[in-house]
Amino acid sequence: MGEERVKLADDNEQVQNFMKHVFRDMRALKTMLENDWFETDTIRIGAEQELCMVDPNGKVFSKSMEVLEKLGDGNYTTEFARFNLEINMEPLEFTGNSLSQMEHDLHEDVERVRKVVREMGGDILLTGILPTIRKMDVDIKNLTPLQRYEALCEAINRLRGKEFELRIQGMDELLMKFDSPLLEACNTGFQVHLQVKPDEFVNRYNIAQAVTAPVLACAVNSPVLFGKRLWAETRVALFHQSIDTRQVGEHLRDSSPRVTFGNQWLEDSILDIYKEDISRYRVMLSAEVEEEVEKLMEEGKAPELMALKVHNSSVYRWNRPCYGISNGKPHLRIENRIFPSGPTVVDEVSNAAFWLGLLNGFEDEYKDITKELDFDNARMNFFAASKMGLDTKFMWTGDRKVSAVDLIKDELLPIARNGLKKADINSSDIDTYLGVIEERVKSAQTGSYWVVKSYGNLVKESNRDQALTAITSAMMKNQNKGEPVHKWGLAKLEDLENWKPSSLMVEEFMTTDLFTVHKDDILEFVANLLDWRKIRYLPVEDDQKHLIGLITMRQLLREYSKAEDAGEDTGTKTVSDIMLQNPITIHPEASIMEAMRILREQKIGCLPVVKNSRLIGIISEGNFMKITIRLLKTLENQK
Repeated sequence: MGEERVKLADDNEQVQNFMKHVFRDMRALKTMLENDWFETDTIRIGAEQELCMVDPNGKVFSKSMEVLEKLGDGNYTTEFARFNLEINMEPLEFTGNSLSQMEHDLHEDVERVRKVVREMGGDILLTGILPTIRKMDVDIKNLTPLQRYEALCEAINRLRGKEFELRIQGMDELLMKFDSPLLEACNTGFQVHLQVKPDEFVNRYNIAQAVTAPVLACAVNSPVLFGKRLWAETRVALFHQSIDTRQVGEHLRDSSPRVTFGNQWLEDSILDIYKEDISRYRVMLSAEVEEEVEKLMEEGKAPELMALKVHNSSVYRWNRPCYGISNGKPHLRIENRIFPSGPTVVDEVSNAAFWLGLLNGFEDEYKDITKELDFDNARMNFFAASKMGLDTKFMWTGDRKVSAVDLIKDELLPIARNGLKKADINSSDIDTYLGVIEERVKSAQTGSYWVVKSYGNLVKESNRDQALTAITSAMMKNQNKGEPVHKWGLAKLEDLENWKPSSLMVEEFMTTDLFTVHKDDILEFVANLLDWRKIRYLPVEDDQKHLIGLITMRQLLREYSKAEDAGEDTGTKTVSDIMLQNPITIHPEASIMEAMRILREQKIGCLPVVKNSRLIGIISEGNFMKITIRLLKTLENQK
């Protein structure tokens, strides 16, 4: 049975039937564990590569179904949104040159996808969050048209309601309303799998939890969403909120989100994780289960346990337990879901090597990590690393406070090196990939640092869209070169070789940091606001953010001149006395050409941007001036 048969649980009877299959699968898993059915003589690693597709302007390229058709056979599949794709790597035995083989295979598959996407007019990018992604891109129209994705959207909407707020506080603050779970599609990751023997699962899983924070701290690559600089790994906050199905109540009641780090150390068996997930999270998705598990077990054949897999796939642990079958024998894996996609393939494999080495070598240093590190500290470290990256200070073993840089450099890299040696990984592979981590930590240049530093420089001499597009373009160039991110120079506006503003939407270049007045405000306040903020236009709005008028510098000067000529006092006049009512407005998804046409034909200097009657931005001659300057510089550079 394929995932395509996953569907919405429509009524109680379907939920009850599906739960019976889940419990049956749990019994089968328990039996297989008790009777040593699992593969233990071979340990494999694997990976899943998610990627973004972009058009020549660096914006999303929503052609996944067409690209997959052209790719034909292979390990390629859809993702939640039509602008993402996934590559499922073939498992490799965890020994010898498996890491360099993983890099080779990844390069080969990524290049194959890139070639096909380029033939269709786009390109691909490995990044945790596409810098140029816009709110309109996560509209439901970009949902991949497959039953399982439609069922997931419907299930989340039923549990949470259609509209929800996204609130993330970082260097900037993002506060927006959304009506689609497709927001999660902004995230693209690089998932790494490690096969684990059943009797080692508990200890390895707890190690994975303990080291999540430091390995994430040096791998962060998703600092910007919708032009806001948020967490070092904003994917974490975004995933937690976009899939959160909980309702806010009047009373304090603990409830765990479906995207979770977990609540405690694992004590006895992988079964405990499944039991907790079944206990805490109601069935969200169902499936047409046709597998006759008992019969297969009687015949000595390992069942797929599809019902359990489907339920497991609707609970999003950052370290996910996995059950699978290879060569007819069942196996267990830990899936690391914390790594972002990119910045380059070699960075990704280096992140994987660091994590794999730690999982294989940690118990030689810490026999039982649960005795050395409090679980609450492991969880707190994870969220701290998501926010701060390499600037994090961890609460580590023995109640020590230690910086991420010192911990990784002095303690964890040697452990990872020993762990890789223990797996008989080639010494050249160990030196290469752990060397990348060491240099990245030494230089302090993670993918997130590079993006934030580049953005900070670029927005001083351009607008937000130009800065984000330049960063996206520079990322693509650097990925093609293949050098790890710690060697990248910062993005420059000269990277905007193919920037064509004629395709811009209003929301991509409008000013969103707005100063507004109310109709009862006095004119002296208006005059000071225009002077202090060096602006020429002030929208007038009510308490619900509805646009009700507009005041211009020219209007105000005219009013003061008239009052002076007449010997009148303007002190009693308010905004409502002089404001322009029902000003001409524009929609955020209108094109830049449409905005220019309105300004020219109406002979006005600004356009308030309105959606659902609410003011969300403003565009004026100043916005167009910045675009013009950039274009002139581009033309000059082309001489």
